[in-house]
Amino acid sequence: MTAASLKLGFIGLGIMGAPMAGHLLKAGHTLFVHTRSKVHPDLAAATVCASAKAVAEQADVIFMMLPDTPDVAKVLFADDGVAAGLTKGKTIVDMSSISPIETKAFAKRINALGCDYIDAPVSGGEVGAKAASLTIMVGASDEAFARIKPLFELMGKNITLVGGNGDGQTCKVANQIIVALNIAAVSEALVFASKAGADPARVRQALMGGFAASRILEVHGERMIKRTFAPGFRIGLHQKDLNLALAGARAIGVALPQTAGAAQLMQVCAANGGQDLDHSSLVKALELMANHPVMPDAG
Repeated sequence: MTAASLKLGFIGLGIMGAPMAGHLLKAGHTLFVHTRSKVHPDLAAATVCASAKAVAEQADVIFMMLPDTPDVAKVLFADDGVAAGLTKGKTIVDMSSISPIETKAFAKRINALGCDYIDAPVSGGEVGAKAASLTIMVGASDEAFARIKPLFELMGKNITLVGGNGDGQTCKVANQIIVALNIAAVSEALVFASKAGADPARVRQALMGGFAASRILEVHGERMIKRTFAPGFRIGLHQKDLNLALAGARAIGVALPQTAGAAQLMQVCAANGGQDLDHSSLVKALELMANHPVMPDAG
C-alpha cells in the first residue's frame, strides 16, 4: 500500500469494468467491489461486498460501470444501494453510458446528501479498458474533477471536463452517434465493394491510405472481413445509446435522421439474434438486404 492509497469502490465488473477496476487496484489503492458475476482473478486482492450499500460504507470514492439507466438508478437508490451507505464528503463516479437527463436528477439527489457526483462515460471498448487508454468524458464541478482526475489517469488517456453534471453523458451520446454512423458507412462501402466483385480486404487496405481512413475502418473493417464479431461492445448496448440519442433529440426538437437509420440497422441485427455480437456486426443487416456477405462466415 502506498502513502497515497485511497479507499475506492467499484460496482459493475463486466467486460470493461473488471479491467478498469484492476488498474485502480494495481496502483496500490484499497478496493471494495460488488458484482453479480464472478470476480475476475486479477481482482483477487479486492474486498467483495454483499451490497452496493456496503461498498459505499467502506469507500470514499465509488465508481460504477453499469449497462443502462435503470441499473444505475437501482444501484444508487435501492434500499441496499449506494445512497443508503453514504456519508458526507464522499464522491460517486458513474462511468456508465446512460441518460443525460436522468444523470442530472441522480446528481441532485446525491448532492443533497452532501456528496459529489461525477458522470464520466468512456469510449474505447474492451481494448481501451485493458490498455488504460480510454477516452473519458466528464461532467462535474471543477473541484471534483481536479480531485478525481488522478484516478481517471489510471484508466484513460484523453480525459476532458466537458461541463457540469449531465454534460459528460451528452458528450458520450454524441460519440455513439459518430461511431454508429461510421460503422454504417464502412459496412455499406465493404458490402458494395464485395458484391461488385472487388476483394474487400484490398479495398480496405487502399482506403486506409486516403481521406476515408478512420479508426472504424481500421478496426471494425477488419472485423467485417475476418468475421470476428465476438463482443468488444455489444449491439444491444449500442442500441441503448442510440435510443438515448433519439429520445434526447425528441425532447429538444432536433432531427437525427442518420442516427435513426443506424438504429434500425442494429434492430435488424438484434431481431436476427445478433444483440450480443460486437457492434461491427451491423454489417450483417446490410448483407441481409444485399443477399451478399462481405466475406463468407468461417465454417
